[in-house]
Amino acid sequence: VQLVESGGGSVPPGGSLRLSCTASGSVDDMAWYRQVPGKERALVAKINDGGRTNYADSVRGRFTISRDFVKNTVYLQMDSLKREDTAVYYCYARKQVSIEGHVEIWGQGTLVTVAS
Repeated sequence: VQLVESGGGSVPPGGSLRLSCTASGSVDDMAWYRQVPGKERALVAKINDGGRTNYADSVRGRFTISRDFVKNTVYLQMDSLKREDTAVYYCYARKQVSIEGHVEIWGQGTLVTVAS
């Protein structure tokens, strides 16, 4: 399974962007992470195969994660963007392949820049 992301770009503070990530096959849980230089990759939001969501405190109320199970696509709607949201955003998927095993898949990353 591969993940293909799209939707990154540059917006002013207060603006909005929507990221998309499509999996080439079925997966279970999906999520968005982000990373800035010198820091570890951090969870932004996740959604499981039942549609349950969870958000980092820093984005709760501004970002919305959603999922189209038919298209194997996860979205991240980002509103009220702040400069500190600037990062490379990575799509993540987890697929259970056996009773005891799973695989983790990462997208290539897409840059989001929030600047005047």
